Amino acid sequence: PLPSWYDESKIGIFLHWGVFSVPSYGSAWFWYYWKTGVKRYVDFMAKNYRPDFTYADFAPDFTAELFDPNDWADLFKASGARYVVLTSKHHEGFTNWPSKYSFNWNSMDVGPKRDLVGELASAIRSRTNIHYGLYHSLFEFFHPLYLKDKENNFKTRDFATTKAIPELYELVYNYKPEVIWSDGDWEALDTYWNSMGFLAWLYNDSIHASSGIGRTP
Repeated sequence: PLPSWYDESKIGIFLHWGVFSVPSYGSAWFWYYWKTGVKRYVDFMAKNYRPDFTYADFAPDFTAELFDPNDWADLFKASGARYVVLTSKHHEGFTNWPSKYSFNWNSMDVGPKRDLVGELASAIRSRTNIHYGLYHSLFEFFHPLYLKDKENNFKTRDFATTKAIPELYELVYNYKPEVIWSDGDWEALDTYWNSMGFLAWLYNDSIHASSGIGRTP
């Protein structure tokens, strides 16, 4: 059953934040639309950036220099929100935490040089009674392992088993989210993602994990 707090909460805040925030044009699908030739995105890049500019070149400018998690927590509390869901990783693959499954494409190795997920979790839990959740994209637009699995009609599962699902376990172990908003599943069946296996672990075993998780999401 749904937790009573979730069913009774009337206001929540959902935050999309990532490397796509640097160009701040269109949507979080900026990279996909640009690289697949959508004209206004191609024109935007041609007008504002050098010809050999890559999406990865945006990452050093994702500095989060004005990010104060305590201010965010206080603002969320003042708004009356009962829960907050932060984007931990969108379809671009950049993780807002120092994931060991996303080498040099995470918020500790490049850009902010900070654990954005962890800092906000600590601020919310120390200053409010708001429930903290995380959005996580399963698939990634251009990850070579995902594209290879897709080419194989998802009969291979290399991306799911070595990247996407390990990230979810990492998020639960390290940050204990009370909501997991999982996205990006639609191109493959649930068996590719091992959704049932992950959910079984989440609801039956994660509370007993050695990391000391006190609540299952």
